[in-house]
Amino acid sequence: MVSTDRLLAFAAMSFLLIVIPGPSVLFVIGRALGQGRRAALITVVGNTLGAYVLVVAVALGVGSIVERSVLAFTALKLVGAAYLVYLGVKAVRQRGSLHAVFTGDASAQSSWRTLWEGFAVGVANPKTIVFFAAVLPQFVDRGQGHVMAQMLLLGLVFNVIAVTFDSVWGLVAATTRTWFVRSPQRLATVGGIGGLTMIGLGVTVAATGRKD
Repeated sequence: MVSTDRLLAFAAMSFLLIVIPGPSVLFVIGRALGQGRRAALITVVGNTLGAYVLVVAVALGVGSIVERSVLAFTALKLVGAAYLVYLGVKAVRQRGSLHAVFTGDASAQSSWRTLWEGFAVGVANPKTIVFFAAVLPQFVDRGQGHVMAQMLLLGLVFNVIAVTFDSVWGLVAATTRTWFVRSPQRLATVGGIGGLTMIGLGVTVAATGRKD
């Protein structure tokens, strides 16, 4: 299995990647500002599940295909970017109803939808795709065998770190949001800001990345 040295080195590199806010973190913050703490944490869970799907894909060899194919990578990136823009527009349009959502009970359907949206963003995150496809395999000790198991373990380490820090980001953003709930107008404003953040993030994701 993975040696302690390799595991610690991978954890350190994962930390450096995660601590710098990327698409998933900014999406969680947007959810926290727009819908509150519960939606932010559900989004974190969805993001984590989506990221682990990428780990499994890399372990199965699919990730290398995406990383090497400009067409596949660009298509996945644009799909993720378009989805972020869609969610941002939706958040802006629904900002006037945020106060009722915040003070009422969220339905099970809305929770599943939030989970799915977080999952979709997590699985289409270009930053994570490149990291898992290009970096994760380098920390596998092929001489020890069980290559797939090693990759799954390393991916689990990454996701534990990610879910911890993403949750912190979401909780901090949700805490600042509580001040806005005292006024429907202020809450609608911050909901609009969260939506615009997601739109800007989607545009950024679409405009950046590999150009080879």
